[in-house]
Amino acid sequence: MAPRILLARHGQTAWSLSGKHTGRTDVPLLEEGRQGAKLLGERLHRQPYDGLPDVEVRTSPLSRARETCELASFGDRARHWDELLEWDYGAYEGMTPAEIQAVRPGWLIWRDGVPEGETLAEVTARADEVVAWARSADRDVLVFAHGHILRSIGARWLGLPLDFAARIRLNPTSLSVLGWAYGEPALESWNDVGHLVP
Repeated sequence: MAPRILLARHGQTAWSLSGKHTGRTDVPLLEEGRQGAKLLGERLHRQPYDGLPDVEVRTSPLSRARETCELASFGDRARHWDELLEWDYGAYEGMTPAEIQAVRPGWLIWRDGVPEGETLAEVTARADEVVAWARSADRDVLVFAHGHILRSIGARWLGLPLDFAARIRLNPTSLSVLGWAYGEPALESWNDVGHLVP
């Protein structure tokens, strides 16, 4: 079977709840985020995943992703990987989209990038590195990371330019699976939060 990549976005934080761009600032999980991470773990340990016994696990080194990984019971199998860090938002770190629009009307990160932070080309290169790693062997991989880098990985898995990621939103503690259809890269599932529904 061709390898798939399972994407787990970290749990809810105060900044994700308020819509602030959270790049390299190490914001901790809220209690809601910790509970969501446990529910995600329970889901991944039930059918059809059964704990993913052969999966290779990597996580962003930032605490919100690492703690989500640990609470989902994959921490002992995970390696930290800087390629999974969130976009470096530079001067826009900690700002909401509305605050950015007030100073730069019409701004779209996927088209315009950010001042003093990572360029679109740099984010694309990191996403491509993750995709190449995921496809490099005959096993599924599971990554715990952040909204914008995971959306970037989704776009690049499909062979599309980074701006496609504007069209594929991701909620906190969501699970997505990138796989294959008729030999071509495909979205198997996206932004699945069924495990969070009571």
